[in-house]
Amino acid sequence: MKRYLTSFFILLSAIFIVTGISLDLYWSGIAGWGLAFVCLIFAAYYTKYIPNEKKRKKTK
Repeated sequence: MKRYLTSFFILLSAIFIVTGISLDLYWSGIAGWGLAFVCLIFAAYYTKYIPNEKKRKKTK
């Protein structure tokens, strides 16, 4: 389940950016980019749970 969180956070960051830019409020663009940045940090963190096929083949 954790290996899917990377793609989830990348998708969520795109949604935050599009929503923040389209709202056209005073701080919505900055808040959208800030939330997107936090989501991308989480996405980078959860990349360690993506299985690596090269490691699996070497151990067998």
